Amino acid sequence: MPSTRIRLLAGDDATLVQGVAAIQDEMKLPLAFPPEVEAEARQAAAQPRLPELDRTDIPLVTIDPPGSMDLDQALHFERRDGGGYRVHYAIADVAAFVAPGGAVDAEAHRRGETLYGADSRIPLHPPVLSEGAASLLPDQLRPALLWTIDLDASGEIAAIDVRRARVKSRARLDYAGVQQQLDAGTADPLWTLLREVGELRQRREQARGGVSLALPEQEISVVDGQWQLAYRANHPDEDWNAQISLLTGMAAAQLMVKGKVGILRTLPAPQPQDIARLKRTAQALAIAWPDGQGYPDFIRTLDPSKDTHVAMLTACTTVLRGAGYVAFDGDLPAQPVQSAVAAEYAHATAPLRRLVDRYVGEVCVALCANQPVPDWVRAALPALPGLMAEADHRAKHYERQVTDLVEAVLLAPNVGETFQGAIVEINGARGDGHEGVVMLRDPAIEARVNSPTALPLGQEVVVRLAVADPAQRQVRFELESGAP
Repeated sequence: MPSTRIRLLAGDDATLVQGVAAIQDEMKLPLAFPPEVEAEARQAAAQPRLPELDRTDIPLVTIDPPGSMDLDQALHFERRDGGGYRVHYAIADVAAFVAPGGAVDAEAHRRGETLYGADSRIPLHPPVLSEGAASLLPDQLRPALLWTIDLDASGEIAAIDVRRARVKSRARLDYAGVQQQLDAGTADPLWTLLREVGELRQRREQARGGVSLALPEQEISVVDGQWQLAYRANHPDEDWNAQISLLTGMAAAQLMVKGKVGILRTLPAPQPQDIARLKRTAQALAIAWPDGQGYPDFIRTLDPSKDTHVAMLTACTTVLRGAGYVAFDGDLPAQPVQSAVAAEYAHATAPLRRLVDRYVGEVCVALCANQPVPDWVRAALPALPGLMAEADHRAKHYERQVTDLVEAVLLAPNVGETFQGAIVEINGARGDGHEGVVMLRDPAIEARVNSPTALPLGQEVVVRLAVADPAQRQVRFELESGAP
């Protein structure tokens, strides 16, 4: 899919900055940390609790979006004698800086997770920690939870260990740069191993019935003070790195289920009526769904560069809704599986940005050491699912509000004009097929669309911009004609 970049005028920038501030005010978001939180964080940053185990010999590196400073993970791979791989995955040790029940801890529980919206970021922890002392920045001695996961030649987990260690990252790299080196054949051998392990894990995912949706991602960025909006497809190395994070989350879940204590990320399996609805959608879009083919395998046949397939992928998201957390201490959950992963799974790899990951890490370190899980961790587990559900809702709402604002500002001068797009969803409140979502590729926008007749799902259409109101953060199109 071609990338669309829209350069906004300087006057628009002021409107956007003011609009984001209004969203933050409406949502009553905590923009600053209380003085006592900042003071405690500065003190902790100056006096980190470094573990005795020294693994600075491992040449770890980080790979993240350009400019990232809150670096949760650093990685390294080795080939094992006799076949297979050893994955080293260092995760920032937030508990080395955050005292249970302290001011920073209490504030993190109020926030739940970092909020992102264009260039506005509302962090979970004070930046002196999240972008400084706790971040796995290059050439800095850092406390970490060092996961060591051995894989057999097929990519299946053979052994799991996690323990506290002091580590040092060698470099901070970004996905585009690494992918460019891989494509040119000039990459460090480390990235060849990432590709091998990532592709093996992708095949394991397919074999167990896991699902990854390749929907084009609408991305807001700010470059040289100018706001830009684009659809962006993942680089392959992003998908391989995501498999390492999934691997670690599955390893964490295995440890906690075996130890009968922890907190899992869950997603119920789709119901037969949901799959039947998807098959009707595929038939309406003239996309072949062979008899006997499961929906995970069907999803893997879809091409996000085709409008009908984007509409189908959008419809497929309906069977991946309902994710949540379940805590347990003793009896295992009645439904422990994350159905899109097709396995038991936990959030374990982003403790700088997500509260629950710190607790998962603490449980797993204790279990691997055959030590009791700390009382402060056990005491917090029952409340975490509700707390994280609220935080997830807040994060998604904030991101959506900022995106709506950017779209409205971008389109405000164009009310009354026509655009080409594709109908990717029909699910309006009227329930008669007259309301839905249109995806424009230039500019890169998804918005509500109305029609006096039934909308043609998956088809190219011409739509007229009826409303673009930055104050209300609303954009709405009306169907102008059929396929051009």
